[in-house]
Amino acid sequence: MKVQVKKKTDEAQDIVALELADPDGQPLPTFSAGAHIDVTLAPGLTRQYSLCNNPLDRSRYVLGILLEPESRGGSKAAHALNEGDIIEISAPKNHFPLDPQAKQSVLIAGGIGITPILCMAERLAHIGADFALHYCTRSPERTAFRSRLEADGIREHARIYHDNANVEECINFREAIGEPAADKHLYVCGPTGFIDVVLNTAKELGWPEDRLHREYFTGVDATSDDDGAFQVKIASSGEIIDIAADQSITDALAEHGIDIPVSCEQGVCGTCLTRVLEGEPDHRDLYLTDAEKEANDQMLPCCGRSKSGMLVLDL
Repeated sequence: MKVQVKKKTDEAQDIVALELADPDGQPLPTFSAGAHIDVTLAPGLTRQYSLCNNPLDRSRYVLGILLEPESRGGSKAAHALNEGDIIEISAPKNHFPLDPQAKQSVLIAGGIGITPILCMAERLAHIGADFALHYCTRSPERTAFRSRLEADGIREHARIYHDNANVEECINFREAIGEPAADKHLYVCGPTGFIDVVLNTAKELGWPEDRLHREYFTGVDATSDDDGAFQVKIASSGEIIDIAADQSITDALAEHGIDIPVSCEQGVCGTCLTRVLEGEPDHRDLYLTDAEKEANDQMLPCCGRSKSGMLVLDL
């Protein structure tokens, strides 16, 4: 759908907030806390950004976007947008929802990872749920959405930490996460290393996988010098396609006229999720849980490869 940039504000150092609305003033599609949209910033340049405004407000979508120093083009293009610009977005999708059965929620955000986490906190405050919000940033200057964090209903549940503070004022992950409980869920969003520390700490404390929820913004380098060639068989046609050692499955299939929808191309967003009928995938994404990877019945072909000589994909 087409939307207009109604407002652009500097939220913090290197972070802008974009307020998007229907050009004709019509209500936007509904969304739930933790949802994101695909934003087309230029031909062939699509990125995912979390929605961080109140889901009850259908007059706008609000995005918080960090200018990445090593941007592949997405954040630079987003920061270059101006009020009045018309852009194309997808309908909201949610791969990071709140668990409706949770009676306690621990929300942990690192940097720009505050965008879905803040939306979650405001939703939990609205329904009177029990939650704690921990927000880690490099410095006060890089702390976004401070006014919303200081609002009634959020302030008493939130704590902000800065990397440049004294050691005793930095976050203690074990204390912030706490002991697991049957009705307690953990949500974390931020840089890859930050998320890994939080999840590893939770597992050390005995948290089960099904109560740990995460959303990555960037992937990891999925290539290896040991990568080899393999083949992919298309279940519907029986066509067999060779995948070179330096080629992704999606790129190889596209050369043969088989287009799998992709967006991040880093194994983060889940757009290209594909069913595996035979063979053993080599999972290199950050989207699937450990249990989902062990099942080997689906994969992200934008970055995944194969441990077997052939994969049969449900295409």
